[in-house]
Amino acid sequence: MAPDGMPTALDRYLVELTGKSAPLVCFAPTASADDPQYINRFLMAYSQLHVRPSVLTLWGNAGSSLERLKEADLVLIGLGSTVNLVALWQAHGVDAILRTRMDRGDDFVIGGIAAGAGCFFQGSVTDTFGDARAWAGGFGLLPGSFCSHFDGKGQYAPVYTEAVATGGLPGGFACDDGAGIHYVDGEVRGFVTERDGAGVYSVMPTTEPTASGVLVEAEEMAALQ
Repeated sequence: MAPDGMPTALDRYLVELTGKSAPLVCFAPTASADDPQYINRFLMAYSQLHVRPSVLTLWGNAGSSLERLKEADLVLIGLGSTVNLVALWQAHGVDAILRTRMDRGDDFVIGGIAAGAGCFFQGSVTDTFGDARAWAGGFGLLPGSFCSHFDGKGQYAPVYTEAVATGGLPGGFACDDGAGIHYVDGEVRGFVTERDGAGVYSVMPTTEPTASGVLVEAEEMAALQ
C-alpha cells in the first residue's frame, strides 16, 4: 500500500494473480505488532480493489483469527521485524497452516514485503536487532537468501553482499523498493517492478579475483502499470 492509502501496481498485481472476481484477502501485520495504522492502510487500499478483506491478528484473538488463513485466496504479509514474525508464526502455527495448504495443492497466492518476503527464505537481512545484519533464519520455503530495501535503508546492501561473499548467507536475490520476484511452486517465474529504475538482483558467491567474493547481476524486469 502507498503511504497515502492508495493501492499500488504491486497490490493490483497480487489481486489479479488470484484469478478471482472477489478474492478473500488476509493481511498479516504480524511483523509490525499488528499496528492499527498499518491495518487501516490495508483496509483503505484494498477496499478499492473489489476484494473481501480480512486481517490476521496474533497479538489479540489469535485463535479465531487463524481460521481466516485457511480459506484466503491471497495472504499478504507486511513489513516490520522478520525475527519476531517468524517466532510468532511458529508459536501460533501460522507457518504450519500455510505449509499444509501448499502440500495439498491449494490454489492461493502469498505476497510479502520486506520482512513479509524475507521470512520465506533460508536467510535475510533484518534490522530486528537494531542495526542491519544478516540472519540465517526463516521458514526455508524458498531456496537461498533475500534482501529487501537494496537501494536504500542504510546498510542493507553492503551487509547482504558481504554476508553472501563470506558464506554467512547463501546466494539469493536482492530487491529495490518497488520491485518483486514472482515465484510459482518454488520456482522463479519472473521479476516485476512498479517504479522506474527499481530492480531485482541475483547475488551469488564467486571465486573470481576481481569480484570481492560476490557477483551481483541485474535481472530483466517487467514493468507493471
